[in-house]
Amino acid sequence: MHQLMLCPSVMSADFGHLSREIEEMDNAGVDVFHLDIMDGAFVPNFALGLQDIQIVRKATNKLVDVHLMINNPGAYIDLFVSAGADIIYFHPEADNHPARVVGAIQQKGKKAGIALNPGTSVASVLELLRIADYVLVMTVNPGFPGQSYLPFVEEKIDALLELKKECGFEIVIDGAVDKEKVWHFNAKGVLGFVLGTKSMYGQGGTYKDVVERIRAGR
Repeated sequence: MHQLMLCPSVMSADFGHLSREIEEMDNAGVDVFHLDIMDGAFVPNFALGLQDIQIVRKATNKLVDVHLMINNPGAYIDLFVSAGADIIYFHPEADNHPARVVGAIQQKGKKAGIALNPGTSVASVLELLRIADYVLVMTVNPGFPGQSYLPFVEEKIDALLELKKECGFEIVIDGAVDKEKVWHFNAKGVLGFVLGTKSMYGQGGTYKDVVERIRAGR
């Protein structure tokens, strides 16, 4: 396997014991904690807020990312940086000046990522690929956990893998990611995977058991 970045989705954790959940996953060897931020407008759901980011930030020294599924994300960069985000993903179509948003994130010393919905083409973000640090590829339509994987997105992932050699960004896949998809796409060169109900939670054993199985390819 290539270098592998495992990013559990905090939205699927037990919020009754969130700090403990974060500490257990941290000790299990995950790499990044992934927080979905939804405004009920860009996507038809509400999820996670500043207090959730702060709880996660306090419970771990690992990287924390936020996936902004919100309109006008550029107006809130300072807010999420102050809350403790290390990587900020946003959807280019949600802001009138996406290149400016990438620059604003990077000027704060943070990593900037663009998030691509299943229906967002590579061609429409070609210029942004040259300046972004990460590309978050959605393999489900954003807004709700537990959805079915959309196999037609694989062609987009292959195209991005070719472009990453030239542009230097890293790819993260988000949506219905099971162990087999981690192994399949990591072998192709995908770095990161958002882990949810199909790979991290409810898989039997401890979080350490789950992480070890994924990293061992079994």
